[in-house]
Amino acid sequence: MRFVFQFGRLVCAVALLASFAATCGTAAEKSKPNIVFILADDLGYREMGCFGQEKIKTPNLDRLATQGMRLTQHYSGNAVCAPSRCVLMTGMHPGHAYVRANKSTPPEGQWPIPDEDVTIAELLQQQGYTTGAFGKWGLGGPESTGRPLNQGVTRFFGYNCQAHAHSYYPSYLWDDDQHFALRNDPPVPGHASLAEGADPSDPQSYEQFKGQDYAPDRIHEQAMQFIRDHQSDPFFLYYPSVIPHVALHVPDEEMNPYLSLGWNDPPFTRGKGYGYTPHFTPRAAYAAMITRLDRYVGNVLKLLDELGIADNTLVIFSSDNGTTHLDQEVDYRFFESVGELRGLKGSLYEGGVRVPTLVRWPGRVSAGSQDDFVSGFEDWMPTILDAVGAVQSVPERCDGVSLLPTLVGKQQADRSYLYREFPSYGGQQTIRVGDWKAVRQNMTKGNLEVELYNIAKDISESNDVADEHPDVVERLTKMMATVRTPSTVFPLIPIDPRTAN
Repeated sequence: MRFVFQFGRLVCAVALLASFAATCGTAAEKSKPNIVFILADDLGYREMGCFGQEKIKTPNLDRLATQGMRLTQHYSGNAVCAPSRCVLMTGMHPGHAYVRANKSTPPEGQWPIPDEDVTIAELLQQQGYTTGAFGKWGLGGPESTGRPLNQGVTRFFGYNCQAHAHSYYPSYLWDDDQHFALRNDPPVPGHASLAEGADPSDPQSYEQFKGQDYAPDRIHEQAMQFIRDHQSDPFFLYYPSVIPHVALHVPDEEMNPYLSLGWNDPPFTRGKGYGYTPHFTPRAAYAAMITRLDRYVGNVLKLLDELGIADNTLVIFSSDNGTTHLDQEVDYRFFESVGELRGLKGSLYEGGVRVPTLVRWPGRVSAGSQDDFVSGFEDWMPTILDAVGAVQSVPERCDGVSLLPTLVGKQQADRSYLYREFPSYGGQQTIRVGDWKAVRQNMTKGNLEVELYNIAKDISESNDVADEHPDVVERLTKMMATVRTPSTVFPLIPIDPRTAN
């Protein structure tokens, strides 16, 4: 009987230890911070109040800035959508990333990232995170290796294809691997023209471009539900919004506060050639789209508070590139969208790639702080993994550095360089080392001349000092040749700068 009694005590003890271990394991999992990464689409450096905007109202983003840190020298992955997102998701700069330009794969989707590329979503899954992506993907069509469900995303809802995302009133979105029908019959195209003979001065001529079921609202609902469903788990919410990318589609009620301001707002009617859907009051529409995105951000932050998980959630907000260059649709001069910066979307000058970025992590990131550490999209993979205690899982191929020291207020050594290349829009290369920035333009025409700017003294890149600093030009030119690997799919043609010196 004594043996049986002791054996029973042993069984109880083992059970208690197992229960304790399970409890500790659960507590450890819950202690991992949730990650919320919200990505705007074509939002300019000066298009939020906290970055100097005066006409467009962004109260929730401005409040987020007061609760966390502004990164004032943060660079998107590239100058347009797909290659920028590839850098973000894979942690490789554009000289190593697989996708280096927009390249469609009809009937739907963009050039896919391959199986062997490891995304931040995959790495977080390995750390016990539930992962969700809500919005515009753009890294591989529905049947490709790059589709989100093949790249570490547990739950996906939104647009797979960038071209599909030009319409805010489409007929469907993707719900994981199935179509989710929207109540837009007919759908509103992202590229359309006024009806033949229509009067461009008559607001009724634009009624055909108004839909019923606003896709960003449906995406937002699903993103919010994902948070509710996984509030007890560590989760990664990747929220790549389509706003404020044209076409100019926004519900009328969102425009009313801007229409009441009485701006001179001539219609965008779309002339011949490439363009997006006409709009009767394009300035009001563009401002209203950004304000609606701001409201979505506010809803996410409010929900985190209501669920009691805000203090254990790292929130990052940024943009995939600068303001659109289509000045007939988006009046970037009126809004001073990039301020003193040179260049717009599609350019590797500052205005095309320096993006407004906010980070909030209560108790760790100081409220109301800002930092000018030179950083880029390749840094988010090591930063996030560092924040969740998994820095050892950063892939060797990752080009980024962890920004965690900067975010928590510690000194951090300057990065050795920040490199960008973009084979489209004439073929471009840049490298930034300290305050020096070397720029190449029109490489597809055989140009290899290097411009040189001191960004600290000349943020508008208006004074090329290459002739005054030939030693710096030589050093940065050699670096541009050695820090990259040529791509056969996205070549810098006709000259490969790796062998041009």
